[in-house]
Amino acid sequence: MARALRLLIPLALIPAFAAPATQHSAHAEGSMTANAPYWEGLMESMTRMHAAMSSARPSADADTDFVALMLPHHQAAIDMAKVELTFGKDPQLRRLAQEIVTDQESEIQLMTLWRQQHTCDRESARKPCTDQRKEW
Repeated sequence: MARALRLLIPLALIPAFAAPATQHSAHAEGSMTANAPYWEGLMESMTRMHAAMSSARPSADADTDFVALMLPHHQAAIDMAKVELTFGKDPQLRRLAQEIVTDQESEIQLMTLWRQQHTCDRESARKPCTDQRKEW
């Protein structure tokens, strides 16, 4: 349950981070926040994630598509957590950010391995197109 909450927290924060900075420009402190280095880092990670996810094309395989979309999502979570570790001050959030980095890096490795085991080279016999599924 705690692990699920750690994974859902970044998802819950997406709408807040995706809101345009101009919404806050009416307030003096809002415009300062929009120019803060941490905000730029958060927005850059979101932009990279959205670009990577929107450039993915369906493969006709749910597993492959899941991995293709989750990899940039997890990387964005890591990037955002590193921003928190650099600029954040709250000990609980910093600890959560460190756990996010550790957990998401491990999951990226797992998905990358899965993708390597399930990708084939149709032009050569180096890696035939066979199902190499293994139970983890």
